[in-house]
Amino acid sequence: MARPPLPVGTHGKIKVTGKPGGGFVAKAKYRDFDGVTRLVERSGHTETAARNRLREAFRDRSTQSSGGLIVGETKFSAAADLWLSEVRSAVDAGDMSPSSADLYERQLRNYVTPALGELRIREVTTPRVDALLQAVRKRRSAATAKVVRSVVSGVMGLAARHGATAMNPTRETKKISSGGQRRVRALSADERVRWLAQLEADAFAVRKDLPDLTRFMLATGVRIGEALAVSWDEIDLGARTVDIEWTLVRVRGEGLRRLPPKTDSGRRTLPLPAFAVEMLRERYAASPTGEQVLGVAAPVFPDAVGGWRDPSNTRRDLRTARGTDGFGWVTSHVFRKTCATILDEARFTPRQIADQLGHARPSLTQDVYVARKLANTATADALHDELGT
Repeated sequence: MARPPLPVGTHGKIKVTGKPGGGFVAKAKYRDFDGVTRLVERSGHTETAARNRLREAFRDRSTQSSGGLIVGETKFSAAADLWLSEVRSAVDAGDMSPSSADLYERQLRNYVTPALGELRIREVTTPRVDALLQAVRKRRSAATAKVVRSVVSGVMGLAARHGATAMNPTRETKKISSGGQRRVRALSADERVRWLAQLEADAFAVRKDLPDLTRFMLATGVRIGEALAVSWDEIDLGARTVDIEWTLVRVRGEGLRRLPPKTDSGRRTLPLPAFAVEMLRERYAASPTGEQVLGVAAPVFPDAVGGWRDPSNTRRDLRTARGTDGFGWVTSHVFRKTCATILDEARFTPRQIADQLGHARPSLTQDVYVARKLANTATADALHDELGT
């Protein structure tokens, strides 16, 4: 029976012999990634030096043959550095938001590298990754564990593309459950009235311009970063529309940046309800620059010095204004969900609501943004008509 071939990327027994003129030569057969077995040799002044040089040649040959910078012996931390470089390139190309990149880097630093960083790629197995995810799920939250899973999957996916591993071990890990989907909660009609009244009666909220910002977000369903990125040249009061073209994001090391939405569906022109148009007209009339405001790239909701306003600081202002009683559950995203719920109750289609919110998939809108659990008396009437006696 013929001897089985060497596995691809491995070598046979190393033999070292002396050279007639002095020194040593180490030789061994190596099966390249094209499947061909070749004799490789290296020389050295000593037997050990010759062996070491041959082993270095095998290591370099493995990297070159696999066509990548990552091999099975590469440390996970080194592969993670390469993956982060790809992530930053995606941000520079506009394919990923800076905030997402910052989140990935933070979770890599806090959870992934301490657990897997010193392992070789070949040692990063499904049981090890699963143990990490379950530990993060227990220690922190399901949401954090899901981000950690995405990070590990990204690094190991890169390793797989370089031929360093045959599979991505995250694929077979246990599904991360959040323990049941949370009920979508939106402001009811009565709560909307009381919320705005509370803001109007609060000197801090008025000083922070929260009543009008709330009205604008309820009227449009935009994200807080999108609302704060709207400039007067994107408002057409005659046509009663607003162009959503930007979002405000704080980038680490760069400060506040006005960036385009992550997806094409995020760019949209929205009609403005009459109450929002009236509110904007009043803001325009009260502007210190008068007619110069309308039609120029100046923030509609500026900070105290007239510049772009930080979304994180504004969320903090909202938390302060809401208090702990009654409206302690309200966040800026609740206004977005309220808009979606109002449109759903008005019988707009999921596609129409998704277009309003800037979602590519209507299913996301229905599952995450539209409040349910409301009794529909029409269903009982229909059943009575068919089944009643």
